[in-house]
Amino acid sequence: MPLLEITNLESGYFKQRPILRGISITVESGRCVAVLGSNGAGKSTLLKTIMGLIEDEPRRGEIRLEGEPLQRYRTERIARSGVAYVVEGRGMFPQLTVLESLQLGAYHRRNRSEVQHDLEGVYQLFPRLQERKHQVCGTMSGGEQQMLAIARAMMSRPRLILLDEPSLGLAPLLIEEIFWAIHNINQHGTGILLVEQNAMQALGIADYGYVMESGRIVLQGTPDELNADRNVQELYLGQHHTDEGGVRLHVRRRRRRWS
Repeated sequence: MPLLEITNLESGYFKQRPILRGISITVESGRCVAVLGSNGAGKSTLLKTIMGLIEDEPRRGEIRLEGEPLQRYRTERIARSGVAYVVEGRGMFPQLTVLESLQLGAYHRRNRSEVQHDLEGVYQLFPRLQERKHQVCGTMSGGEQQMLAIARAMMSRPRLILLDEPSLGLAPLLIEEIFWAIHNINQHGTGILLVEQNAMQALGIADYGYVMESGRIVLQGTPDELNADRNVQELYLGQHHTDEGGVRLHVRRRRRRWS
């Protein structure tokens, strides 16, 4: 049974027309799935629909978490079911400290010793957060806030994490660090649904990918299959023309390097 299964989803209505049209996506347990697409493709609407944050509930289709239907649940129940959502822009409470923010991520958990164990785990994943645990979030850099947003999501012990543009606005070295952490989390068994415009980074850690355009899935496949597709090459990956007139891509898989 898939961890997440979305079938023929129609959602996110604008002037009575759906933004998402017939979306079908599967995330197998312990896998990382990337959803690529340009601005306005409907990627964020997809994640908000999964989390129950769209006012008009889906009129068509199904969203199931290990077989359990989610589309009629309130957002809080979806979160308690094991889905964590890292929003675009990080969603920080600027007046809270790092430690308070991490504790907030575990608000529904009652076993304090397990929470403390997980807190030590996210500090190992992001040592910078331990160094700044008493610092107010609003004074942190964008990269540090992104680390905190992912760590806060991990504190709920999710089965699935939804990530919306984690590389947005970050310097290249910080992007490498963030994607290393996402890969590490996934390798320890947490499912990832990753929405990204940075296709090169996303396909470097994903097991499978989908390409969205205008609210539809227009292409899907393994990273190698998507890397080889001419449309993906031209629109999302960039290309280098050789003297012979061919195209040589600067795309490399990172799984071996980061495992």
